[in-house]
Amino acid sequence: MTREAGQKTEKSDDLEERLEFAIRTAKAAGDITLEYFSSSLSVMTKADNSPVTEADRRAENEIRQRILSRYPEDGLIGEEFGRVEGSSGRRWIIDPIDGTRSFILGVPFYGVLLGMEDGNEVSLGVVYLPALGEMVYAANGSGAWWLPAGHAAGASPRPARVSNVSRLSEGLFCHTCVKNFYQHNRGEAFSRMVRSVRLDRGFGDCYGYVLVATGRAEVMIDPIMSVWDCGPFPPILREAGGTFTDWTGRATIHGRDAISTNGRVFDEVMEQIKADKKPDPCR
Repeated sequence: MTREAGQKTEKSDDLEERLEFAIRTAKAAGDITLEYFSSSLSVMTKADNSPVTEADRRAENEIRQRILSRYPEDGLIGEEFGRVEGSSGRRWIIDPIDGTRSFILGVPFYGVLLGMEDGNEVSLGVVYLPALGEMVYAANGSGAWWLPAGHAAGASPRPARVSNVSRLSEGLFCHTCVKNFYQHNRGEAFSRMVRSVRLDRGFGDCYGYVLVATGRAEVMIDPIMSVWDCGPFPPILREAGGTFTDWTGRATIHGRDAISTNGRVFDEVMEQIKADKKPDPCR
């Protein structure tokens, strides 16, 4: 075996080990959220007017403690407790409850999101939907994998693959909040998308991206996103055969908006949204 091949294998093994760690960690955090789901919750309001609960904070603390114990040289950033700088070149991205508003209402389409950046690339990602018992995960070069809702205990994951639909007119377009499109100067793009597709549905937050990655929808679009909302999706969509980009078409989690497609309709989607310019945040 050459030195180069040996290094590549070692790196691959490390990534697989980290993915297994991420799966266990997301599951543990999700189990914490289930202690609060569909119960009377004390809801607090953060400085940005978004809601937060004790479940969000406990779940993120669980994830952070596990990461800092196992990988103390890694950095991390989470929605509830900010960032920790690391020295390894790797950074974990945490959203303990993506879809807190849904969670508060007892709607099961919320998820625990965990991704890991290696340099400038997200190399692994896990989405766990605790109330549905569903999980999707991926690491670079290892494929995307799906445990569907209602799977039997001990069931093996199946490959996650995007759909074969090749036209928007035959596709399902998912979105989170219609109001957000208009508040962020994206209303015309939303209207064009709705007119272009066979069906649109508000399967919002992380669930819409999971639907695209598993072939049950063709497009998911959000006009406003934070980095922790995007964390796990680049490797999941890429390994499933799809795309995850910002509204300019860049494959990034730092664009402050997001588009996920099955790849086959990506060009059509970009054609539909290109007329809408992103507002200058400095104005």
